Amino acid sequence: ERTGEWADGEDGLTDEDGRPRRFAYPPQLVVVDGGQPQVAAAKRALDELGIDDIAVCGLAKRLEEVWLPDDDDPVVLPRTSEGLYLLQRVRDEAHRFAITYQRAKRAKRFRAGPLDDVPGLGDARKQVLIKHFGSVKRLRSATID
Repeated sequence: ERTGEWADGEDGLTDEDGRPRRFAYPPQLVVVDGGQPQVAAAKRALDELGIDDIAVCGLAKRLEEVWLPDDDDPVVLPRTSEGLYLLQRVRDEAHRFAITYQRAKRAKRFRAGPLDDVPGLGDARKQVLIKHFGSVKRLRSATID
């Protein structure tokens, strides 16, 4: 309340039903993975949405430079800076999260087969059918009997 982040003196920690909110306060910083062009694009997107109270910065991997919107030169933090270390950890975690998601999505796509499109056909029944017929090709050519 002291900082003015809560509306009408509400604590902002629970929804109407009493459950905790996922985000009890608005973000104050958006960190972009990239340099000046990526930061400018993120700033434009926030401006188009009418959001002007969130700071934006970008971390370029090549030289670990911190870019701010509307600045022609990056901020170069010392290699031993705790702030730089925090930004690197945030970036690395975002990379890990995205890579893990993409790998899981690709693995699921590779495991998917023609029997996955049959409604009501579970894993156990698929295995029984493949074991009985030997292949999907033989299953397709089989009669209903």
